[in-house]
Amino acid sequence: MKTLFVLLFFMSSPALASSVPTFTRGTMTSRTESFTRVTESYNIVNYSTGSSYTMSGTNITIPGSPSMGTSYSQTLPGAATQFSESYLGPGIASETNFTRITEIQSATDSISVFTQ
Repeated sequence: MKTLFVLLFFMSSPALASSVPTFTRGTMTSRTESFTRVTESYNIVNYSTGSSYTMSGTNITIPGSPSMGTSYSQTLPGAATQFSESYLGPGIASETNFTRITEIQSATDSISVFTQ
């Protein structure tokens, strides 16, 4: 029984305790940086499913109703005249293409202060 007591006394002695660092205060700083690039490509297509005809002008005589192939004439020959006609048939009416690039860069600095 005496040997057991010595062994227990030996195991609990402060000289053999694990060495854990002790501190009373300290600081820790860190920096986190990030960079993100987003590339978006757009292809926008507008379609026309029908047809449209437009005619406009000044000093123009319209025989009947305006349409493609109609023969228009000047109301006053030799006078100032303006004439425009356009036809849009079924199919692609317009197409728009573009690319947009967005870049995001950020940095976060932090400091931790601790005491015991």
